[in-house]
Amino acid sequence: MADRTRAHVFVTGTVQGVYYRASTRDAARDRDVDGWVRNLDDGRVEAVFEGPQDAVEAMVEWCHDGSQAASVEDVSVEYDDPEGADGFRIRR
Repeated sequence: MADRTRAHVFVTGTVQGVYYRASTRDAARDRDVDGWVRNLDDGRVEAVFEGPQDAVEAMVEWCHDGSQAASVEDVSVEYDDPEGADGFRIRR
């Protein structure tokens, strides 16, 4: 587990109503990254990625573009110790 990391991400821009969450879920599953994604009331998207460092970094990079219809303005990331997330899901 020592090679696992956790990234807590906030994405700003046109990221709601453009399949950003579903695309994030699919991209995370393709990379075997655990965690979750959800819309926030202020228009941002919040996500947590857990897994091997290279896969988590790939997801953070992916967030800068996101779904095809998204227009990402900013991605902020905080790293923390993994909490044992299992699978990837969209939170309501």
